[in-house]
Amino acid sequence: MKLLITVLTTTLLLVAPEAFSRDSKLMFSIQDAMQSADFQERLDPNIRLYFGTQNHSKTLQSFGNFTTNKKTNAFGKSDGEACRWAFLSALLTLQERAKTEGGSAVINIVSYYKKEKNSSNREFECHAGAIIAGVALNGDVVKLAR
Repeated sequence: MKLLITVLTTTLLLVAPEAFSRDSKLMFSIQDAMQSADFQERLDPNIRLYFGTQNHSKTLQSFGNFTTNKKTNAFGKSDGEACRWAFLSALLTLQERAKTEGGSAVINIVSYYKKEKNSSNREFECHAGAIIAGVALNGDVVKLAR
């Protein structure tokens, strides 16, 4: 019996780190996320968000480039659900930074996982594990002409 417990314990110690170290790179639709009720209710429509190379009006003033890295508990959630939640949190942080700086928009928003830029007008990058999902974004806070 003692040998069985030792074998099971050893097996769990060898296998468990692999199970919990999952770091899946996933891409999700920005448009689908932005159309969800949570995004519609929580994002500030007065602070515009432009992803990748999306066109926007003339930049009147630039306040700097900012990065946010948001994680969320993914336990018991689908990867998509956890990633959308982390994405919303990251966008809210960028919008708050824009308000603090006096900006009216965040432009050139790119995924920025482990400091590697992934620019897309249509998708955001999320990394999901067994218990945590994360989204890192980088963008320029600006004041745009109306």
